[in-house]
Amino acid sequence: MDANYDEGLIPSYDLPDPLVDSEGQPVQSVEMWRQQRRPHILQLFEEHVYGRIPGPASQTTAEILEEGAAFDGRAHRQQIRLHFHGNGEHTHADILLYAPTRATNPAPAFLGLSFFGNHAVTDDPAVLLSCAWMRPDANSGIVDHRASAASRGVNASRWSIERIIDSGYALVTAYCGDFDPDFDDGYANGVHPLFFHPGQIQPAANEWGTIGAWTWGLRRILDFLEICPQIDATRVAVMGHSRLGKTALWAGATDERFAMVISNDSGCGGAALSRRRFGETIARINRTFPHWFCNNFRVYDDAEQTCPVDQHQLIALMAPRPVYVASATEDRWADPKGEFLAALHAGPVYELLGKQALTIDRLPEGGKVCNDGDIAYHLRVGGHDVTDWDWQQWLYAADRHLQA
Repeated sequence: MDANYDEGLIPSYDLPDPLVDSEGQPVQSVEMWRQQRRPHILQLFEEHVYGRIPGPASQTTAEILEEGAAFDGRAHRQQIRLHFHGNGEHTHADILLYAPTRATNPAPAFLGLSFFGNHAVTDDPAVLLSCAWMRPDANSGIVDHRASAASRGVNASRWSIERIIDSGYALVTAYCGDFDPDFDDGYANGVHPLFFHPGQIQPAANEWGTIGAWTWGLRRILDFLEICPQIDATRVAVMGHSRLGKTALWAGATDERFAMVISNDSGCGGAALSRRRFGETIARINRTFPHWFCNNFRVYDDAEQTCPVDQHQLIALMAPRPVYVASATEDRWADPKGEFLAALHAGPVYELLGKQALTIDRLPEGGKVCNDGDIAYHLRVGGHDVTDWDWQQWLYAADRHLQA
């Protein structure tokens, strides 16, 4: 069946109310939200969508691979390898960190995963070329599932590193495939085997898939940033694009240490309401990427209305922390209107907690920004991408929330 892009064909749906508990009682206090309703919604997402995530590895060590000056001395670069051990298994992830040298105190930071390795986010020749498995992409210099010299800097336009540094923020990134390669490999080549029980070779139906592994990775990087003297770990914004935008949202929901959460073009399983069945749907995403979510999520293929949660509730789990949902006019696959509506319907939770919800009630025109509240939204003109214009808006919002 072709994807639906006709608003007239959106099915009738009812959204589960984030402020009505499982017994039909209204949530009328911050205490009831914090102690009862929020934990229950989080548990529903764990059980039915993303799967449960374990804690840290039994042993983690950090190794400095390289450090030096970057961007004409305006930044200090560090490349760190985090080693993870468990169940007699070992794996590692390489972290790239740029901190502004003009900072006199630990800097706030943006943290996000990349698609093709640390070397792909910058033209900096000192950044090590990843040796990990990668999805095929000839235009990005990936040859036989491995990065080549031609892939250096291919995604630099998506990161605006110099703008970030010059604005007083650090940038921290790692390759998502270091935590779990993005293909259906039976969860054999990432961090999952560190946590298998005796005799277990697959996650259980309600345990983490690949998005869960990437989320686990973001949380472990934040663990490291808590002991990194250059970074103020209480002021870290987690950002992600596309499938990594889904990951950023799940990281923000499961770990309240993240001070701000940014989703860009995250679509189905991210910021877009599943019940709209517009563009990518649960069935399509589970067929194409069966490893991303927990196996229980497959129950809702072509049955979105029966799922006990929808993505406005995921966004509500960020409250009271600032959350920024970004869409693009030509990215209909990710359903910009569905992303906007999810942000809008998360608003009552923010208001209950004394925070500012979206200050608009309908999808804005392309190029318009609504970032004067604790829930922010913009609709960029263009397609499925991250641009310097996006970063300008996120930096403005970060200045409001993280620079105090």
